[in-house]
Amino acid sequence: MNRIRVSSSTIHSVGYEPTTQLLEVAFHTGWIYEYYGVPSNVHHSLMNASSKGIYHKENIKFTYQYKRIH
Repeated sequence: MNRIRVSSSTIHSVGYEPTTQLLEVAFHTGWIYEYYGVPSNVHHSLMNASSKGIYHKENIKFTYQYKRIH
């Protein structure tokens, strides 16, 4: 999956596949997580959030099933 680099102190890049609703988030730590069943509006809001780290923590991290892939 292609990820887009973002301006964030915690998140390095974000990728999204709308047909499967798969969100991929890579952190500056090197860890990469996949989040399942994420609607496109949530991805859009993450990409437009003034603080992507806070948005992720408050709206994605504990809301969607996930798996650490790296």
